[in-house]
Amino acid sequence: MTSSPRTILHVDMDAFFVSVELLRRPELRGRPVVVGGSGRRGVVAAASYEARSYGVFSAMPSARAVRLCPQAVFLPGDHAHYAAVSARVMEIFGSITPLVEPLSLDEAFLDVTGARRLHGDGPTIARTLRERVTEQEGLTCSVGVAAVKFLAKLATSAAKPRPARHGAVAGSGVAVVVPGDELAFLHPLAVKALWGVGPATLARLERLGVHTVGDLAELPRASLEAAVGRAHGGHLHDLAHGVDPRCVEPDLAPKSVSHEETYAADRFDPDELRREAVRMGDAVAARLRAHGVTGRTVTIKVRFGDFRTITRSVTPPEPVATGPSVARAAKDLLALVDVSPGVRLLGVGVSGLGQPGAGGRQLSLLDAADGAPGGEPGPGWSAATEAIDRVRERYGADAVVPATLAGAGGIRVRRRGDQQWGPDAVAPDAGPTDPG
Repeated sequence: MTSSPRTILHVDMDAFFVSVELLRRPELRGRPVVVGGSGRRGVVAAASYEARSYGVFSAMPSARAVRLCPQAVFLPGDHAHYAAVSARVMEIFGSITPLVEPLSLDEAFLDVTGARRLHGDGPTIARTLRERVTEQEGLTCSVGVAAVKFLAKLATSAAKPRPARHGAVAGSGVAVVVPGDELAFLHPLAVKALWGVGPATLARLERLGVHTVGDLAELPRASLEAAVGRAHGGHLHDLAHGVDPRCVEPDLAPKSVSHEETYAADRFDPDELRREAVRMGDAVAARLRAHGVTGRTVTIKVRFGDFRTITRSVTPPEPVATGPSVARAAKDLLALVDVSPGVRLLGVGVSGLGQPGAGGRQLSLLDAADGAPGGEPGPGWSAATEAIDRVRERYGADAVVPATLAGAGGIRVRRRGDQQWGPDAVAPDAGPTDPG
């Protein structure tokens, strides 16, 4: 006896960041609106459908967006607000099924197989979700319904609104891939629609005469694996035949935590960059503790003015989760980098995440004092960190900060999402410019 197919939904909010901003700025409705950094080094985070009709899309350099649509209204991103709205939207999803796998602030997979008896079939649940999101948050979303994850995601694209100068042209809102019709839906699509088909893979496939998913399905598995590699070829072969065994995985633990910032002008001062590393290290450590994890490896990312990018990593003796330990490792790594060419972007990240105490730890005579060199501070500092977290939770992120972050211009902390899309046209904290 065969079991009935799963019912997977892929939900994608429509122009999420822009739509959230328009709830606060309704006078901008009908105009081309862009969320992102407005400076010459800024990046588009989201564009309204009016802006998209001019060719403006997310991840595009803001300078190009301005050339394409000079009348666009640029709004700075507000990551904290988007995260708060996203949390409420995810709660709506959770009211239908506990099997919710967020992919980002505005996108998630839901396995509603177990909810069909209570809430109806997949399309019915999809329509219910759209109604609840609109009623409770004033936002719209598009939903794809299928028996496997990647087909549900592809279906969402078919349900999306289309850009136009006068606003969005409404799509179907819900698109369904009926069990048994998977290949009829899938094979006419361009092969680049599949996960894992980027520019390099696409070029290899086109040399083999593969342009559609149907072309790919006809290619022998051995030929595909020879062209793009065994693992990648096997993956694409399965997708071309509608095979995707992955389950919806709720509450996925983060694999890494990082913060990076692009500066409005290149930075040359090592002392200033060390302070930036402290800021970012403190912010990254706070997020580690919020997730209840520690990290094994600290990495810095440095991009110079000519776009040359390097990374440097270190694994301290003990897992890290406090601002001083992350910042100390980041500063030590930065000291090994010649910043005289000018730094365009700096980032600090922690990876190798795990639960505190996992795998045990080597006791040190220094534990009672400041902790092992290069590792996590001792018990006294851990208690202080807990107190700092409580104070910040009540009074804000800048209530308690490392002393080095206080200067003539006041206290500046790094919050998640700060400068995520590059600097604005006017950046009050811009560093010194190149004297040449």
